[in-house]
Amino acid sequence: MLARLVINAAAILVAVNVVRGISIPSWEILIAVVIVISLLNAILKPVLIVITLPINILTLGLFMLFINAFMMYLASKLVNGFHVEDFWSAFWGALIFSIVSIFLNMFIGGNKSRKRRDNGENI
Repeated sequence: MLARLVINAAAILVAVNVVRGISIPSWEILIAVVIVISLLNAILKPVLIVITLPINILTLGLFMLFINAFMMYLASKLVNGFHVEDFWSAFWGALIFSIVSIFLNMFIGGNKSRKRRDNGENI
């Protein structure tokens, strides 16, 4: 769980540095944003996925980008100091956040599954 929070923090930092309309002034706010986004992804995102399932199927899952953008924009409204200028900044930030998270999860997840196989555990 701690590794996932670190991955999310790194992904948010990359998004903040790449997208102009997103800013985080301090490390404390970054930690708050990571916690809020993690909670939103755990609680609200599954509900949104179920509600938007027909459009997700029609768009072959591309609508998930808009859900992720909404989650980032909502986090900016919940955490004082985390600024997302507009929806398109949230969209590009969420896209970069997703790409970096996938890459880092593959890197860290690959080591985890390799350790399980070395220990003889079933995956």
